[in-house]
Amino acid sequence: MAQLTKSSTGTQPLALTKKNTFFNKSNITGWLFAAPWIIGLIIFYVFPLGSSIYFSFTTYSILQPGEFVGLDNYKELFHDKIFWISIYNTVYFAVFFVPLSIIFGVSLAMLLNMKVKGMALYRTIFFLPTLVPHVALAVLWMWLLNPGFGLVNGMLDMIGIQGPAWLGSETWSKPSLILMSLWGIGQAVIIYLAGFGDIPEEFYEAAEVDGANWFQKTFYVTLPLLTPVIFFNLVMGTIGAFQQFTLPYTMTNGQGTPANSLTFYVMYLYDNGFKFFKMGYASAMAWILFVIIMALTAVIFLTSKRWVHYQGK
Repeated sequence: MAQLTKSSTGTQPLALTKKNTFFNKSNITGWLFAAPWIIGLIIFYVFPLGSSIYFSFTTYSILQPGEFVGLDNYKELFHDKIFWISIYNTVYFAVFFVPLSIIFGVSLAMLLNMKVKGMALYRTIFFLPTLVPHVALAVLWMWLLNPGFGLVNGMLDMIGIQGPAWLGSETWSKPSLILMSLWGIGQAVIIYLAGFGDIPEEFYEAAEVDGANWFQKTFYVTLPLLTPVIFFNLVMGTIGAFQQFTLPYTMTNGQGTPANSLTFYVMYLYDNGFKFFKMGYASAMAWILFVIIMALTAVIFLTSKRWVHYQGK
């Protein structure tokens, strides 16, 4: 016997009541307003995502439909020398850039958080590099780091130090890229400044009453309460580091020179997909990158319980 529910007109089946509630006028209106976004999500995200999974198991290129080859693309990747070089370069960049960006970002934000006249101007100056397009940024630093007439080596010569070849050296090419990337951390600094503004002054007053000095207040009050912001920038910085593309591609014209020392993972993925038209191979690379980023993000989230401190908890 169907389950009954009471209403103003008597008793109706519960399933029918739920159906009428789902298709009432307000729900239909809501779905109609959300329909453009849902359709766009399906067309531009869900469908390409599903297609890339299928293409990663095929020899698909932009010019030919290709054939289903199973796991051959993934097997070939593990025997691809350039693939492993690109992973090494990307991991090298992420391991050094992400911690340095947090250290320099927090330190710079602490300096810009001081009560000094004209601080708004200083904050603007440090934020301006983030507004420069990456292509223009790459051209600028190529001039600065030029081994023959660059400003950096010129200043080093003035103090008796012979500067390296920078972008022309296998040893210094990746440190040069890290230096360029650190120049544009103004956006992270703004987020840290917002985090500083969220720390109540009562904590500092209580620490001062207890006799804490500046060093103790920094390490026992400021940094612990700033860890949610550090956590956010750590996740976003890690994802961004593994997707490094524009700077090295612009500086090397897509060649990754010298000796592939600036061939990053996304650069090699792009070359396979749009230069060599190996779209199935590139799709397999994209899904490997997705798994790597998801795994690292999961590790960061799991370990965050030990070092991220939220106010009121």
